[in-house]
Amino acid sequence: MSTAVDEFDSTLALAATGVLRDFNTAGVILAADVHVATRLTTMLEETDERVALACALVARAVRAGSICLDLAEVRDEVGEDGAELDWPVLDEWLTALRASPLLAAPYPLHLEDTRLYFDRYWREEEQVEQDLRRRAGRPAPVIANEAVLQAGLGRLFPGSSYVEQRAAAQTAARQWTTVLTGGPGTGKTTTVAGLLALLAEQAEIAGDRSPWIALTAPTGKAAARLEEAVRREMSGRLSAEDTARLGDFHARTLHMLLGRRPDSSSRFRHDRDNRLPHDIVVVDETSMVSLTMMARLLEAVRPGARLILVGDPDQLASIEAGAVLADLVDGLVAGGHIAAAELRTSHRFGSEIGALALAVREDRPDNVLAVLRGGGDRVHFVEDDDPRETLRSALLPDVLAIRDAAEAGDADAALAALDRHRLLCAHREGPWGVQHWNRTVERWITEETEDPLWDTWYVGRPVLVTANDYALGIYNGDVGVTIRRPDGSLRVCIDSSRGRLDFAPSRLGNIETLHAMTIHKAQGSQAAEVTVLMPNEESRLLTRELFYTAITRAENRVRVVGDEQSVRLALSRRALRATGLRQRLVDGSAD
Repeated sequence: MSTAVDEFDSTLALAATGVLRDFNTAGVILAADVHVATRLTTMLEETDERVALACALVARAVRAGSICLDLAEVRDEVGEDGAELDWPVLDEWLTALRASPLLAAPYPLHLEDTRLYFDRYWREEEQVEQDLRRRAGRPAPVIANEAVLQAGLGRLFPGSSYVEQRAAAQTAARQWTTVLTGGPGTGKTTTVAGLLALLAEQAEIAGDRSPWIALTAPTGKAAARLEEAVRREMSGRLSAEDTARLGDFHARTLHMLLGRRPDSSSRFRHDRDNRLPHDIVVVDETSMVSLTMMARLLEAVRPGARLILVGDPDQLASIEAGAVLADLVDGLVAGGHIAAAELRTSHRFGSEIGALALAVREDRPDNVLAVLRGGGDRVHFVEDDDPRETLRSALLPDVLAIRDAAEAGDADAALAALDRHRLLCAHREGPWGVQHWNRTVERWITEETEDPLWDTWYVGRPVLVTANDYALGIYNGDVGVTIRRPDGSLRVCIDSSRGRLDFAPSRLGNIETLHAMTIHKAQGSQAAEVTVLMPNEESRLLTRELFYTAITRAENRVRVVGDEQSVRLALSRRALRATGLRQRLVDGSAD
C-alpha cells in the first residue's frame, strides 16, 4: 500500500497518525472524519486507536446518509478500498468501545448491539420509534357512520379502476397513522383527496367542525405540486359538496408548517409543548424526509390528529441522514403496528416508461435493457461514445425557447419551456456532472446566438433555489428564469409554493444555474421530458434507487445516456443506509 502523501490534498489529515492515517491515506475516511475522531478522543482522554477509528467511521457513515455505523458490516461495505488495511477484530472492537469513556454518560456515542451512533441520532431514532408506537397504540378512530363511509368509498372511488385507491382509503380511514406508498402515477394524490373528503364527511356526521388540514412536503416545489394535484382532484372528481366540506387550504414546506426559529436550525416553534393545531397532516414525498425532520414532525403532531405519510420507498432517500420512509414501510407493517396502504398500478406513464420503471424496481436488468433498446417513442437509449451532438440537438431547442421568451419578457412562456425538459446528472462535478454540463449548454448558447454571456445573470438563465430564504418566501427546490422587462432591466421570476414571485437578481443568494441538475435535487419535481446522464462504473452514486428516481421524473419521455455496463451496475447496487429504526419497530428494542 502506497504511503505517498500529497500535502495539498484536502481529503488528507496531515497530522493524523497510526490507524487513522492508514485509513485516511487509503481513502476510506476523509480529513473531516479524522478531525471528529481526534477531537472526541482528546476531549475524553481516550487512547485506544480502535475507538478513534470507530469515531471516524461513524462520522463517515453519517456523512453518507446513514444514521449509525454497523461495525459488523462496515468492512464489507468499504470493499476494495479497505482490503489491505488492518481492521480490528469485531469482538475486541466492541469490547474496547464498551469500556471507552466516549460511551459513558454524558456520552457522545451510543452502542446498540453492533450499531454505533452519535448520541443525537440515537435519541432521535428512539423518539421516532416511541412516538410511532404511542400513536399506533391509541384506540382506533371512531367511524361516525359505517354505512356512510362505505357509500363514500363507492362514490369517491367508483368501479374497477379505483380498486387499489378505495382499499387504501378504507385502510387509512381506520388508522391514526398511515404510510401510503406507490410509484409515480399510481394514484397517491387521488387517494389523499378522496380520503380527506371521507374524513370531512365523517366529521360532519359526528357534529364536529370541518377538519383543519395541513398539506406539507420537504421542498417548496414538492409542496406546490401537492397543492396543485389535490386541487386538480377536487375540481375534477369531487362533488361541490365534498369540496365545500374541505374548505380552503394551502400546502407548505415542513419548515414553514413547523415554524422556524431564528435561534435554531433543527428546532421549531411547534413541538411537544406547542403542538400543531391541525386535525389531519398530509406529508408528501416522505422519502425525502430526514430522521431529524421526522422527529420534529412527530413531536409536533397532536396525538389525536391523523398523520398520512405519502411517498415512494424505491426512490432515493433524504440528502440528510436517514432512510425513514423505507424503515417505516418495513418496520411498521412487519411489526404489526399498522396495515399497509400500498398502490401498485401506474396510470401516468405510457406503457414504455411504466415498464421501464417496474423492471428497474424489480431488478430485471435484461428487461430494462430490452425496454431501453426497444425503439419506442417514449424511451430512448443513447449508447454513443461521445453523446454531445445528440444531447445538443435534444436540449438546445428548449434552451433557446426559454431564452426567446425571456427576451420578450414572457415569464409564463419561459417557465413553461423550462418545465419541458430536465437534464439530470448523478454528480455535481466531473465530466458527467452538473457544473460541466451547465457550462457546456452555455457554450452552445453562445455558439448559436453569438452572445458571450459575460454576465452571470444573463437573459434566459434558468435557476434553482438551493436553500430556504424565509425573508423572500422562496424555498429549496423552487425554480425560475431571468427575464428582460420592457424597460431593459432584468428580473428573476420564480415559480414558488406561494405563487409567481419577482425579484431583482441582486436580492437572490443560494441560486444555481439549471440547465442541468442533480438527480437528488430533482426529487419532488417532474418534467415532460427527462435526459439522464449515467455516470461511469467508478461512481459510488450509481445505484438502483438513483436510476429509478431519475427515470420517474419524466412525464412523457425519458432519454438515458450511458452503456449496458452502467445500467447493469446500477441495478446491482442498492443505496442502503445503516439505521436501527426498522429493527426497533419490528422487535421493540429500545435499550
